[in-house]
Amino acid sequence: MTHYIHYLAAILILALVAYMTIDYLIVQRKHLRLTASGYVRGAILAGILASGLLLVIRNLAGSRLDPRFIIFLDLAHLGLVITFLTVAGYCLIFKKQWTNAR
Repeated sequence: MTHYIHYLAAILILALVAYMTIDYLIVQRKHLRLTASGYVRGAILAGILASGLLLVIRNLAGSRLDPRFIIFLDLAHLGLVITFLTVAGYCLIFKKQWTNAR
């Protein structure tokens, strides 16, 4: 049951990230620019998505990944989520925005 909740949350996050990325690149890029904290949060999110995708591939039938690599992926995914939450909390407290007007 926990896997299903995790997968549903991942689908929602992927959809939100895809929407925001496409909106920024197509519509908002001429009017807004990413801040340093926006780049940092974006990079962390990219790492979370990449490690999560590799963990999904690990769960597919016929997938053979080294157990040490799987442990690395688990720890990296968890560490990146904790890092993202910490950075997001910092940005919330100090009112750091993702973007600024050009």
